[in-house]
Amino acid sequence: MKHLFAFLLLICAFQTKAQTFKNPESLFNPAPYGFSHASSVKTPGELIYISGQSGGLGKQHLLSPDFRIQVKTALENLTVILNNYELKPENVMKITILIVDHSSEKLKIWEEEISKVWKTKPFPASTLIPVSKLALDGMQIEVDAVAFKAN
Repeated sequence: MKHLFAFLLLICAFQTKAQTFKNPESLFNPAPYGFSHASSVKTPGELIYISGQSGGLGKQHLLSPDFRIQVKTALENLTVILNNYELKPENVMKITILIVDHSSEKLKIWEEEISKVWKTKPFPASTLIPVSKLALDGMQIEVDAVAFKAN
């Protein structure tokens, strides 16, 4: 009987959703801004740490002067890495966004573009950091992420 109970607990553990996103009702609704207040992962699984992806296009890392194009490209670059792990944007638990000369106009562009990539909600936990400069001249955005892949 003890083994049957342990087996049932194990089955329940693997049938529960591994990822949880929380937006407590006592805090503001972050969904319009493209993030959740917190995310957690129940294991077993694999965490994937994705280095900052810029808005540089292709192997030549061509940087458009247009901020929106760089945002789209950074999100596309992030998606390429996720695809290599057979994951989707919804598997991202946490992102950090660095924006050069951040403004409300740039935030609006970010919100519009992330909503196109994250087709199902909730959004991941997120931190946006305004910066004066990034690694290369012309880089206007960099996005890093932590994703989860269930076993």
